[in-house]
Amino acid sequence: MPVRQLPEQIVNRIAAGEVVERPASVVKELVENAIDAGASRVDIFTDGGGRRRIGITDDGSGMTHADLALAVDRHATSKLDDEDLLRIRTLGFRGEALPSIGAVARLGITTRHAGEPHAWSLAVEGGAKSPIMPAALSQGTRVEVSDLFFATPARLKFLKTDRTEAEAIREVVRRLAMARPDIAFTLAGEERAPVTWAAALPGAPGRLTRLGDILGADFRSSAIEVRSEREGVVVEGFAAAPSLTRANALGQYLFVNGRPVRDKLILGAVRAAYSDYLPRDRHPVVALFVTLEPQEVDANVHPAKTEVRFRNAGLVRALIVHALKDGLAREGRRTAANTDGAAIASFRPSFAPRPTNWDWRSSPSYPAGAMPSFGGSAAAAFAEPGQAAFDVGTPTADVRFEALPAADMLDRPLGAARTQIHETYIVSQTRDGLIVVDQHAAHERIVYEKLKASLARNGVQRQILLIPEIVELDEATVEKLLDRSLELATFGLAIDSFGPGAVAVRETPSLLGKANAAGLLRDLAEHMAEWDEALPLERRLMHVAATMACHGSVRAGRRLKPEEMNALLREMEDTPNSGQCNHGRPTYVELKLSDIEKLFGRR
Repeated sequence: MPVRQLPEQIVNRIAAGEVVERPASVVKELVENAIDAGASRVDIFTDGGGRRRIGITDDGSGMTHADLALAVDRHATSKLDDEDLLRIRTLGFRGEALPSIGAVARLGITTRHAGEPHAWSLAVEGGAKSPIMPAALSQGTRVEVSDLFFATPARLKFLKTDRTEAEAIREVVRRLAMARPDIAFTLAGEERAPVTWAAALPGAPGRLTRLGDILGADFRSSAIEVRSEREGVVVEGFAAAPSLTRANALGQYLFVNGRPVRDKLILGAVRAAYSDYLPRDRHPVVALFVTLEPQEVDANVHPAKTEVRFRNAGLVRALIVHALKDGLAREGRRTAANTDGAAIASFRPSFAPRPTNWDWRSSPSYPAGAMPSFGGSAAAAFAEPGQAAFDVGTPTADVRFEALPAADMLDRPLGAARTQIHETYIVSQTRDGLIVVDQHAAHERIVYEKLKASLARNGVQRQILLIPEIVELDEATVEKLLDRSLELATFGLAIDSFGPGAVAVRETPSLLGKANAAGLLRDLAEHMAEWDEALPLERRLMHVAATMACHGSVRAGRRLKPEEMNALLREMEDTPNSGQCNHGRPTYVELKLSDIEKLFGRR
């Protein structure tokens, strides 16, 4: 078959296969155009999951008659003024969205520029343009897309149900709304009740308001502000306290220069920052905003612009880890029960309160005659064997000391220990409430942090193998490991090349004991490919340290003396991240006096 030039309509449909994957792709491209046009409000309406109709209305700058004529041609854009793809400051720049949408759907555009006497409209159906006609519109642009993929019916078979496609559209709008809290968004359609996100104030408070509106009130109440800056790169945003977690990583959002992106970089960085706080099967909720010079990031690596490539990815990753760790350390004593009201919510009244006008004399149990005296026979009755059923055993609270604590101890963050209950929990009193401490979880965190400090101070203790262990791996894996050999040596793992496809392990970290060198090296190579760092070895060391801390800490069931309880509280106050043990469980619960009074109806 001879080589021939494809017709323009076929070329546009091929391009649409990359850009217009599903209705959510159309919404993404059109809303990004509205944002680039300087809109302060964007309204989105969909029908049939976007299959039957998509409508986007904005109050942006609009287009002139000449611009509208060019807007639906391929590779026509107003967003590249100097033809430099390394200085992209807008969300869109390819000039492919409108012609790609018009090639596979019925597209209608009505727009009005401030310099035009009236609005103009243009229709594109299956790639065929209609003449530009005068229209009525006060400001901005209205884009209507109907019968998506009517020109390519085979694509319709690959779409999901209307509800699934509508949820994909909702997720796209949510991400764009998080990126631009200064813009008001309204999303409506047959598949959902209308939702409006009002424009928020500039700065961190406004950003947190928008994130709370989208991610929920629980995120707003547990959010920790994070920020880190170096070499012109700024990482800022909000991260949920370790008390708020998800079963997957879908609650982690990254925005680069205002562009929502999906990047494996954030997954590894967030996992590293939260490694001391969460169990392995839980994931935190974070929203991070990276701002850097446009030439330091390449946004032209994916047709849908959902991925970017950093010139210095290591710096960005390090800043993300530093920002998160710094914020978590600053709010280290936040726990699950202290941030979201879980402790108060778990309390329930033992009976429903009676009406205030209830008269006890109207009760059926009101005695008809005079009540007998409780003399003589009553004492004998309470001594009968039947009363043994009411014996609840010895008290489980240790009340060996009753002396009032020193006034200065009540002013400490964790107060003064007053008692121990069930030989597991320490109850302390503060000026404005009480605190219940899990003695094992608290001491586990203290021992773990001490082990980490010892590792950082003295370095990783090594053990030299009497006979080096030879591990055979594929050549690509061996190259990855040898490239990081100096870095691995700082963590106590010394390796050398042993011919093609093999490495010799000469030293291993003492904390790992008799390590499986082959399994360790394979795991390291796999994680290096994902994170480009040697953190898995550090994490394995920390896991060993956590196990040692668990076995070396105060166990539940051990009765503590008053001075031991107070010493534990003081150590918790001086220990970073003492709000959770290293398995992610809270170490203490705080109840304010005002909350206790509410429970008893005193407020």
